Order: sequence, then C-alpha cells, then structure tokens
Amino acid sequence: MDPLSEILSLLKPRSYITAGFDAGGDWSLRLDDLAGRIKCYAVMRGSCWLSLEEAGEPVQIVAGDCFVLPSGRPVRISSDPALTPTLASQALAPDRDGETVTYNGGGDVLLTGSRFEVSGRHADVLLRTLPTVVHLKAAADQAALRWSIELMMQELREAQPGASLVAQHLAHIMLTQTLRLYLTQQSGTEIGLFAGLADPKVGSAIGAIHADPSHGWTLEELAVHVGMSRTVFARRFREKTGETPVAYLTRWRMMLAAERLVSGSETLAHIARAVGYESENAFNTAFTRAMGLSPRRYSKAVDARSLVEQRPAGHP
Repeated sequence: MDPLSEILSLLKPRSYITAGFDAGGDWSLRLDDLAGRIKCYAVMRGSCWLSLEEAGEPVQIVAGDCFVLPSGRPVRISSDPALTPTLASQALAPDRDGETVTYNGGGDVLLTGSRFEVSGRHADVLLRTLPTVVHLKAAADQAALRWSIELMMQELREAQPGASLVAQHLAHIMLTQTLRLYLTQQSGTEIGLFAGLADPKVGSAIGAIHADPSHGWTLEELAVHVGMSRTVFARRFREKTGETPVAYLTRWRMMLAAERLVSGSETLAHIARAVGYESENAFNTAFTRAMGLSPRRYSKAVDARSLVEQRPAGHP
C-alpha cells in the first residue's frame, strides 16, 4: 500500500455528513468544530475566503477550487476576511445529510462536500503532520475529481435508494483525489509530510519505509536507495518534512504498533518484531518515548476510553 493510502487507512476517515452550504451577503464564520474531523469541500458557485487564525494571509477560493481542512486547527471562512466572525456552532442549525444549509439568505457562494470523523486511535498525531489548509485551484487535470463531485451532488438531489451510501463512497474518492492532486501542486516551500511525499527523492524514501517498516533502515541505506549522498539526503529530508529520516521511521513504526496493540491479540514480542525491534525491551523503550505511555498502559488506556465512549447516554 502506498504512503497516502496507508495514512488515510490509519486515520479511518468516515464520512458522516455530505451536504451543501449556500451563503449570501456579508458573513464570517469561525469553524469551531474541526477537532478530530476533516472537511473537504468544492466551490460550486461564487467565492469566499479562508483565514488561518494562527498565521498567514487569507486565501481566496473561487468556483472550481477545492479545499481540505485536515489538521483541526482554527480556521475562519467568510465573504470578507476583515469581518468579525461568528461561531459556526452557534450560527448554523445542525445540518442533515444530503441537505444544503442556507446562511444569510444564500445566493452568493455555494459549497458542496463532506465532513469526516477521524476515528484512528492516534489520528491526532497524524493530523498534526498535515497542512492546516489544502487548497486545490481549478485545473484541467481535475476531471476525476469533478466527476466524483458532480455524481455526489446528483445522488443527493435525486435521493434514490442507497444514495447515502453511494454519496459516502464518492466523498472518500473526493477526499483522496483532492489530496492526490495537491501533491502534484506543491510549490516547494511547504514543510511537512505532504511536502516530503511530493518530493521525488524524499517521497521515494518514505515509500521504502512504508513498504518495509520492519527493515533496519539506516540513514546511509535510505540515501543509497534514492541515489543521494548521506549528507545531502539527510538535509533534504529534514528541509521537506521537518524531521530526520530515522525520526520519521520510528514515528511510523510506533503508529503501526499502536494500531496492532488495540486491534488484535498479538503478543508484545510479535508486535515488536513486526515493526523492526528484535527485543521487547527495546520496543518498550521506543514506544514509551514516542507515545508517552508503555505499550501495555497505552492498550489499557485505549480500552478504557472505548468503554466510556460506548456507554449509553446518561450512563454514569
């Protein structure tokens, strides 16, 4: 499985609502419901602005553009970035799957897309590696993306039997295709996992790590794999991803190990070998350093949290 597919598999994004947003006049909303969620939308009509509350200039998105909000960080969407925002959770009535929410009279800008619940056990670690905003400008190579969006809208309009399930599958295609196209449009100035995947040399190294995470990869071996000197490769990898190749390898191994800890009945020794550690003690040390808990405590903490989440409403 390629790195992008593996990352999405670990995130386990589940499309829980596919709908539209139709706004008009002067408006500004602070999206305060992004934690643990990914939003993926296409601008069907008009234009609006996305503003990152942490830093950076507002980004204008116009008809034909797509955007993904994958990191959970605060974002404002508006007709004018200078307007004072209202909390989206207070301004908008709860929307329903397949419906279009009209705000401030509608008529000026129409968005359509999906919101995804991210249910991976360590999704927060992965989400922090993604850009705050993925902005995909309208381009001729978006035929597959436009197909999924248009078909999704048709399913929602016609509401045929099975429409909800079809729309959810199309939403996943939309999300994956948007991220795939974003990788081809990297400017070279970004830093993070996607910047690394977009770079041919760094992306090849990441692909090798994902293809065989249990292998005892060294910096020199990865450099040889991509045809670069050790020093140049190490510098390029860090410039693109913000971390060293060995740090990335360790973090990816721990994510895979965490998934095995909570999804099966494998022994610690078996999991340790599966992610490249010959001894259980070495694995315990690496896992505790990366995840903040020992493997056994991590597994128990996740099991306890799952029990709380599964209790019926009102249960103490």
